[in-house]
Amino acid sequence: MNASTQHDFTALTAKFRHQYECDVLVIGSGAGGLSTAVTAATQGLNVIVAEKATVFGGTTAVSGGWLWIPNTPHAKHAGQAEPIETPKQYLKNVLGEKYDESRIHTYLTKAPEMVDFFEKSSSVKFNVGAAVPDFFNLEGSRVGWRSIVAAPFDGRELGSNLHLLKPAIPETTVWGMGIASGVDMKHFINTFNAVPSFLYATKRVLRHVFDLLFRHRSTQIVNGNALVARLLKSALDQNVQLLANHSATQLIDENGKISGAIFKTPEGLVQIKAKHGVVLATGGFPHDDERKLKLFQHVADGTPHFSAAPETNTGDGLKLAESVGAEVDTNLSCNAAWAPVSLIPRLDGTLGRFPHLVERGKPGLIAVLPNGKRFTNEGDSYPAFIKDLFKNTQKGDLARCWLICDHKFIRRYGLGAVKPFPISMQPWIDNGYLKQANSIESLAKICQIEMTTFKNTIMNYNADAHKGVDHEFGRGTTPYQKAQGDHEQKPNPCIAPIEKGPFYAVEIVPGSLGTFAGLITDNDACVLDKNTRLPIQGLYAVGNDMNSIMGGQYPSGGITLGPAMTFGYIAANHLVKQAHTTKA
Repeated sequence: MNASTQHDFTALTAKFRHQYECDVLVIGSGAGGLSTAVTAATQGLNVIVAEKATVFGGTTAVSGGWLWIPNTPHAKHAGQAEPIETPKQYLKNVLGEKYDESRIHTYLTKAPEMVDFFEKSSSVKFNVGAAVPDFFNLEGSRVGWRSIVAAPFDGRELGSNLHLLKPAIPETTVWGMGIASGVDMKHFINTFNAVPSFLYATKRVLRHVFDLLFRHRSTQIVNGNALVARLLKSALDQNVQLLANHSATQLIDENGKISGAIFKTPEGLVQIKAKHGVVLATGGFPHDDERKLKLFQHVADGTPHFSAAPETNTGDGLKLAESVGAEVDTNLSCNAAWAPVSLIPRLDGTLGRFPHLVERGKPGLIAVLPNGKRFTNEGDSYPAFIKDLFKNTQKGDLARCWLICDHKFIRRYGLGAVKPFPISMQPWIDNGYLKQANSIESLAKICQIEMTTFKNTIMNYNADAHKGVDHEFGRGTTPYQKAQGDHEQKPNPCIAPIEKGPFYAVEIVPGSLGTFAGLITDNDACVLDKNTRLPIQGLYAVGNDMNSIMGGQYPSGGITLGPAMTFGYIAANHLVKQAHTTKA
C-alpha cells in the first residue's frame, strides 16, 4: 500500500459505522461460503460471514441441492466404491481439452473426505442418489451412486433463526412448500392414483397448513434450501457471526496481503478485518450486464439472458479480486450453466424465472421453435437443451422456443410454474404465462408459431409416439433420459402422444442456474495473481466465484455444488494451517 493509498484508507476508517475483527471473513453465503465458514469454525477459527442480501443461502437456497461426488462414504458403505480412474475417464470424455488432471484429482480425492467431515462434525446430512445417472452415456459414466442430496431438514431446529434462511423460488413450490425430486415428487404426482401417495401428500400438506398458520412459512425444508438450512444450523452451532445487508465494496490490501474488506450497509460503511484471510463466495456474475455482454454470445447477438440465480449475484467477488490483480478465466467451453427458463408475471410487476429441469423429460411434451420445428431431444440435460436452441436460432433472431403439451400431460405433471391437478391453472392462463387453445391450429396462432410446419411436427411426433419411439431425436435411449421419464408409460417412459385438447404452451428463453467463468485459483482455492500466477496472499475464492473445474462443461447434476462445498472445505483447511503456522 503506497503512501497516498494509506492516507486515503486512514481517512476512510474514520467514517466507519462499525468495525469487526475475525480470523476468517467469508463474503457470500451459498454452499461454498457456508462450508468454508463451518469447516474453519469447527477447527477453532473465529469466522464472520457477510451477505449482501437480507437472507442467507444465495443460489444454493433455490437449487436442487444435489452434489456430484463419486466414492462418497455412502457408496463405500454400500459396497459401491469404484476405482478413481473410472470417474476420471468419464470426465476426460466430457471435458476434452479442458480436463485438468491436477484439479480433478484434487476434487475426486477431497470431495469424499469433505462429505465425511460434514456428516460427522455438523448438522449436514445427505441422502444418496442410488439411481441417478450421469448426463452422458459415455465410457466411465455410471447409473447411480455418484450423486448425493441434502437430507430434508426440519426448520424448527433453527428456532428463531429460521427467518435467516432464503426461501425457495415461490413458483417452484406448492403454496410455499418445497417438493423434493425422487420419492417426494413421485408421491405428489400420484396423489390421486394410489392410496399410499394420497396419504403421504395429505400428511405433508396438513403439516404445511399448520406451519403457515403458526410460523408463516414451511418448516418442511428440502432440496438446496435444506442444504443451506443445515449449513446455517452448523454455522450457528459453531458461533459463526452472520451479517446480512453487507455489500462488499473494497478489499483491504495491507503490504501485499488481503486482510479484510469494506462493506456498504443501510447504516453506513463497515470495516471487517480478517487476520488470516478473505474468502470470496458471492455467486459469480449471472446478473452483471457488462460481463454477460462480453462472455455470453447470445447476449452480444441481442438475445436477453434470464438467470434463475438471485438478483444480488452481480459479480461482486470477481470485481473485488480483479481490483487486486486477479483474473477471470474467459476461455471455457461455456461460461454459464445454461438452463431453459420461463418468465413468470408477478403481482408486483416483476418477472420471476422458472428453471425447467424436470418436466421436459416426461412423456407427452415437445419443444418447438417459432418455425414450428422440434430442435432437440427434450429429455436431455438442461445445458444441452439451450445449446441446441442456440445452434438452431438464425443470426438476428431472438433465441426462444415453446414447450407444448396436452391436457392429460399438464394435469399429471404440470408445466413450469403451472402445478398438476388439483391446483387450478386459471391464474396462469389469466396472466398470460400459460397459453391454452382447443386445437393445434389455434395454439399456433396464439403463440405465433408457423402453423403448417407445426401441425406436421405434431403429426410426425404422434405417429412415432404411438409406437414408443422417436426417430428424429431418439428420446428414451439413454439411462439419464429414462430416469427423467415416467416408468408407468409403456413401452417408452419418455414418449407419449400429444393429441387430446385443450393444448398448452409455455414460452422458453435462454437462462442459467449460475455462471462457470470465475477467478483463476490453485488447488487450495487461493486466488492467483494474473501476472505472476502466484497466490494473492490472504485471498480465496469458492463456489461460482472460483473458475469451474469442469472447464465449462456439465457432465452431471451436482457439478456446481459438489466443487463448491469441496473447495470451501479445502480453503478452510488451508486457512487453519496458515493460522497454526502463524501462531507457531
